[in-house]
Amino acid sequence: MPAITVQMLIFAFTMMIKLKHSACYKRFFLLLLLAPGAFASLKAQDIMGKIERFASYFTPERAYIHYDKSSYSPGETIWFKAYLLAEIAPAEASKTFYIDWIDDKGKILQHTSSPLVNGMTNGQFELPDTYTGKSLTVKAYTSWMLNFDSSFLYSKKLPVISSAPPAAGKTGADMKPALTFFPEGGDAVAGLQNKIAYKAVNAFGDPVKISGIVVDEGGKFVDSIRNMHDGMGYILLTPKPNAKYTAKWKDDKKTDYTTPLPAIKPEGIVLKVAVVPGKRNFEVQVSPGAAAGTDSLHIVGTMYQHAVFNISRSQKAGPVTGSIPLESLPYGILTITVFDKNWKPLAERITYVDNNSAYARPATMEVEHWGLSHRGRNELIITLPEAAPASLSVAVTDLAIGGDSTENIFSGLMLTGELKGKVFNPAYYFKDSSFQVQQHLDLVMLTNGWRRFNWDKLIAGELPAIRYPRDSSYISVSGKLTGIMPSSISPGSSIIVMMKQKDTEGKMLMMPITKDGRFNDPSSIFFDTARVAFKIQDKTLDGSAVQFMPDKLRVPDAGTAWRAPFAADTAGSAYHLRLAAAANAIAEKNRYKELEAVTVAAKTKSPVQVLDDKYSSGLFKGDLNAVQLDVLNDPFAKSAMDIFTYLQGKVAGLQISGSGSSASLNWRGGAPQIYIDEMPADVSFASSINVNDIAYIKAFRPPFVGGANGANGAIAIYTRRGDDVKPEPGKGMSASRIEGYTAIKEFYVPKYYSQFVAPDADKDIRTTIYWNPNIVVDPKKNQVMISFYNNDVTDAFRVVIQGMTLEGKLIHHEENME
Repeated sequence: MPAITVQMLIFAFTMMIKLKHSACYKRFFLLLLLAPGAFASLKAQDIMGKIERFASYFTPERAYIHYDKSSYSPGETIWFKAYLLAEIAPAEASKTFYIDWIDDKGKILQHTSSPLVNGMTNGQFELPDTYTGKSLTVKAYTSWMLNFDSSFLYSKKLPVISSAPPAAGKTGADMKPALTFFPEGGDAVAGLQNKIAYKAVNAFGDPVKISGIVVDEGGKFVDSIRNMHDGMGYILLTPKPNAKYTAKWKDDKKTDYTTPLPAIKPEGIVLKVAVVPGKRNFEVQVSPGAAAGTDSLHIVGTMYQHAVFNISRSQKAGPVTGSIPLESLPYGILTITVFDKNWKPLAERITYVDNNSAYARPATMEVEHWGLSHRGRNELIITLPEAAPASLSVAVTDLAIGGDSTENIFSGLMLTGELKGKVFNPAYYFKDSSFQVQQHLDLVMLTNGWRRFNWDKLIAGELPAIRYPRDSSYISVSGKLTGIMPSSISPGSSIIVMMKQKDTEGKMLMMPITKDGRFNDPSSIFFDTARVAFKIQDKTLDGSAVQFMPDKLRVPDAGTAWRAPFAADTAGSAYHLRLAAAANAIAEKNRYKELEAVTVAAKTKSPVQVLDDKYSSGLFKGDLNAVQLDVLNDPFAKSAMDIFTYLQGKVAGLQISGSGSSASLNWRGGAPQIYIDEMPADVSFASSINVNDIAYIKAFRPPFVGGANGANGAIAIYTRRGDDVKPEPGKGMSASRIEGYTAIKEFYVPKYYSQFVAPDADKDIRTTIYWNPNIVVDPKKNQVMISFYNNDVTDAFRVVIQGMTLEGKLIHHEENME
């Protein structure tokens, strides 16, 4: 195929990425697929169609997390901002991001969930002050990501520093370095020149400098082994049939080792890819025996699972060569796969395309006001040169506690999120675009396992089973009726749910019940836990049970990433530990002071006071002028027709006429507000509650300041819960507790208007001076100013700025203030 045709196909792929979410996307691809001369045969069209269907329906997502600092001590809070991409754009299809915080024994300490907006979210995790482990594993994902290879889930080990003695680590034989060989394209073939890459690592997966030679079975020198970059390199070998080769090498401690090279295949193909500025040159060589089995080859390039080119060539005239232009491709991993004439995969090679399309031009930081003195005020101006809306996360930490500059948002979303296996110091590969860095990055491509496709299944038309549906909507109040036949659900069936959260006013939701028994209010997104009471508004559904939040993701197992060996950088650990210990001592002292200030006075409480303590909260609690009724222990309550019949004559000044849903209430010239479990309700709903399901009533005389409509007082009705009753399904007001998103806290930033410190004041020894995960940059201004105050001990800061535009371009800037 002429080079211009490859360029046309690459341009078409780029257009498909841009049009993916538009209505004409599929039609555009179909026109490309059927274009005259685009592919050699209908079979090729069928294969390309299967690849595109797979890419369209199973778009992978990848995540990166920015933390406020690189290490933590027990009792500290881990603040984070998560970024999520699908291909090269923010992952907007998934709405919920999950994190499992796993200790070094494999136990999940907490499973948190956060709402994603434009592919971003933030939150925090409080590391227990009793934690004794030396690391904490962070496993993060969307429900969609769980359907695919777990190797592509986000995983990171955070160092935890403490004064506890170190646990027994790897010693002796376990600490021996390992040398692994990787033939380019997959196999080393006899009679053909092969590039065989290698990587030497220690027990923690970090690179080891080695030197040595490769010899044949007779001990004859073949090639030398040398460290080209971070323990990686390659040899060139033209093996003989049935030959065996061995590497003899030394590590940096001059210890001798021997490692056999992979077995040599007598027949096959060799795929070579050369890194050339602006393009990738490839060559496919076929051994004589393999050439007899196929007269042509298909060479397919894919990026983010989309086919970017397909070349069909005869191999009878000798090696098949070609050049792939890169200027129209996005950033990321380009996979080149060679098939025989029957579309059986023979060889595969990955190469990295870095044409800077991922970057927003470098952000800049200017110090407008220096405040390195203790409790001094600092002002920073962050400028983005591109006119695009962006969201930034900014962390300012004490420079002396150390940091980790080996990875960032570039390396996390552009490289390691697409690879299996550990990449040492991945940020290095994005420090510049020099040819030397590109050559070193190609060594990573040669030595890291990678497979998105199972070609045999894909060509057979087998698609992955989806066990975890995508979270395409946010967590909200939802549920499902069980124990009923769908035919019993009428079009008018509905359920009333009364929802109450701590320190918030309750609200009432009325939701229709669908034919499959489900109900949902998409607008009722909530955080933390909530208590819900409900009543089904259809007598034909009596006896049914309600299951709340049936589609909420069940926590998967912890996986195996927490088992990976881990060696943390201890730079700054002693200083960090000293400040953390002092901060914990101050917190403990303040807790002790609070306990000292508490005066304990024992007093016998009446039954109605016990009920008030148990049921009421917030502004509903206390109020000595309120009329309190112990319905739970009132024997006459059982004979009342409804709650309003029971209340008649019990509250001075409250006039009640009628009964049931027709009841009318008047207190000082107006109707009092009715609350069920501190959630606003109406007469109709309150009258439907069985009096036997009520524990306590509190009537607040006008005016009631606890609600918006309290001018005429309020009637607070509390349904039985806990040990007081076990409601039967379908009877009265059944109750349940549901859990929404993990509550998101705000990072505390003190404001010091004077540098004077009172003698008895606590010392400010924060190691994270400033953290803000949601700095929005207005594209009209392209800059934003942040302000923060120093603590009492820090003399220099590390500032890390990361972010993403709404188009998916990434932002990173790191600078020290000294």
